[in-house]
Formats: sequence, C-alpha cells, structure tokens
Amino acid sequence: MMKRTTWLAIGWILFVSPILAKTSPLHQVEVYNVRSYTHPSYTRIVIDVGQLREYIFNELKSPDRIYIDVFQAKLNPILHGKTIYVNNPYIHRIRIAQKTPQTVRVVVDLNFKQIKRYEVFPLPDPFRIVLDIYPRPQEKASPETPPQPARPTKNGYTLARQLGLGVHRIVLDPGHGGRDPGCIGRSGLKEKDVVLDICLRLKKLLETKNQFEVILTRESDIFIPLENRTIIANQKRADLYISIHANANPNRKKRGVMSFYLNFSPDPTVNAIAARENATSSKNIGKMKEIILKIVQNSKIKESQELARAIQKSLVNRLKKHFSAIKDMGVKGGPFWVLIGAEMPSVLVEISHLSNPTEESRLKTARYRQEIAYGIYEGIINYVKSLGKG
Repeated sequence: MMKRTTWLAIGWILFVSPILAKTSPLHQVEVYNVRSYTHPSYTRIVIDVGQLREYIFNELKSPDRIYIDVFQAKLNPILHGKTIYVNNPYIHRIRIAQKTPQTVRVVVDLNFKQIKRYEVFPLPDPFRIVLDIYPRPQEKASPETPPQPARPTKNGYTLARQLGLGVHRIVLDPGHGGRDPGCIGRSGLKEKDVVLDICLRLKKLLETKNQFEVILTRESDIFIPLENRTIIANQKRADLYISIHANANPNRKKRGVMSFYLNFSPDPTVNAIAARENATSSKNIGKMKEIILKIVQNSKIKESQELARAIQKSLVNRLKKHFSAIKDMGVKGGPFWVLIGAEMPSVLVEISHLSNPTEESRLKTARYRQEIAYGIYEGIINYVKSLGKG
C-alpha cells in the first residue's frame, strides 16, 4: 500500500481505519469547491466544506486512485459530475460526484508508481480537507525561461515613461472577505477586517489629492473570487491595482513588511506565501506558467516592480518613524492569482504579520493602520512623481 500520512488535530478530530474523522451528527452542509494546484515538490488538492464534517479516505487499485468521502454533505450543483484535469505526469484527473444523498465523493486518478507518498489532513477557518501528493524524484527537465521584465532603454526610461503615461484611476483590493477570513491572529483578529479598514483609510488619503479616482473591489465583508478582482480593475480601466493583505507564518517570531509583483519565483518563502494567498482560487495552478506567459506584458512587470519598490520603501520608512522593530522584508516577484490578468501595474502588499504577537497587537490599533495607509499612500505618490506626472 502507498505510504500515507495523517494529521491529528487533538480535541476536534479523530482518525480511524481506513482513516475516519469522527464528529457528532450534524446537519448537511455544502461542498462548495474542489481545487488543485501544483507546487514544484507536490500537488495539493483541497475540498472546501466550510464546516467540520466526518470524512474517510482510502486508496484503490486497477486503476490506481485515492478517494475521499465527505459525510453529511451535498455537492454544489455546479460541481455535479465535474472533472478536473491536472497538468502533471503523476495525477491524471479529479472526479467529483454525489455518491449518496448524504455523501460527496472526490476521486483522484493517478499513478502510484510515480508517487512517493501522500498526506490527508484538515484545515480550519474555513474547514477544508487537504490531500497533498508527493511524486518520486525524477530527472529535472531544463527549466522554462520565465518572462523577463522589460529592460529600460539606454536613457533609463521604461515604456510607461517613454509614452508619458500618468495615473488617474486606482483600484484598491482588500484581500479575502466573506467566508474567506484570511489569516486569523491568536486574539481572533481577522485579516479580512484589518485590510478592509486600511483600504478605506488609504482611499480617503488618495482622494484628498483630487487627481485620483479610487475604487475598492469590496467595501464590505463579502467574498469575491481571486480571479474576479483583476477583472474589476480591468473593467474600471484602472491605471494602478494594489492588493492589500496581512502575512502569517508558523514561526510566530517572524515579522515584517513585504511587497510583491507578479512573476515566477524560486524562493520557497515566496511560494509558501503565494500558496496561502492562492488557497481560495478555483483555478488549476498547474497551468499558471501558461497563463502568465499569455497575460503578462514585459513593461507591466517592470512597472509593477517599480511600484512595489516605491510602496515598500515608503511604507517601511513611515512605520520606522513611529514604531520599533520594523523589518523590511523587501520586494520580490511571486505567482499570486490575485495579480494575474491585471492590465496595469499591479502589486500585492503584505502589511505586517498577524501571526506575530507584537504586530497583531499593533494591527488592532487605529494608529498603526493609519500609518500603514499613509505609508502606502506616500509610495503611490512617489511612484506617480517618478513618471513625471506628480
């Protein structure tokens, strides 16, 4: 039998053979999404249930497959009979069905000969069941060359500067929302609430300039799919798109501010952050390179990089003036779904770590949030001035 690993969350879930997670009888809930993405070292499949439910998993042969049954659950109608094709050599497809009136079954067709091990475990807030599949080591193919940022011309001007492009309309994206709380601090502070408040503060600051029209992707606690956020920015014909988030790390000592633009990254830390931020996507991230190659323009990557640098510098400097132990984690490219498809310079800003006790405590205060908003505001203004339009 294939090597498999289970995770025990003491006090709220119990595993038994073939692997059974026991809970008390509950009302029927909806399995509202099944998604997958492929990391360089494994593939993750996520079943979104929303509430804790009993489930089992097992493996079968002829043909090779792993199944997960979720009890007291019904399938969202759009998922009935759905098949997801995974773009890697060791997983063929994912099949989804209502096995019985009370049971949803998810079947993963794969090749056990190419798999080293797999793990099944639950994650809370919202409740979901995760299947991680690790392939056996193979000879590495020559890596594809990622899209390269546009190089400035000899006089140092990128395309936006050469064309004299300015900034009038800005779309701010408060991360997460609705059923997706984002990361949650020890005190119960939710990322979705913090970043919405900061975006509303930033909107007020930008509107004082009179030269900007500012639009938010959400102005209340509602859920917006990751893929729809850049669609909103494109439909509004925004000149800049800025997505605001709070970071988290299993190591509670980790702290700091970090900014991202869309690109590939060999950095495992960046990819871990992207994996968390991409968790609510309904898309197959195994196709990310194909999508990025189609939608990312070289000039946009360069301009996004410069926007991220301007915001990062101003935000860090602003916070350091008023608070101690502010760590500058820098600017990096990363594969974030919330940035894919943007037709304008776009960045994602991780404003602090909710997992860090000090930064969580600060994020509860109006003063810290206002300084974050002002730091991002100054970064935007500095970027616009660098275009010769400020």
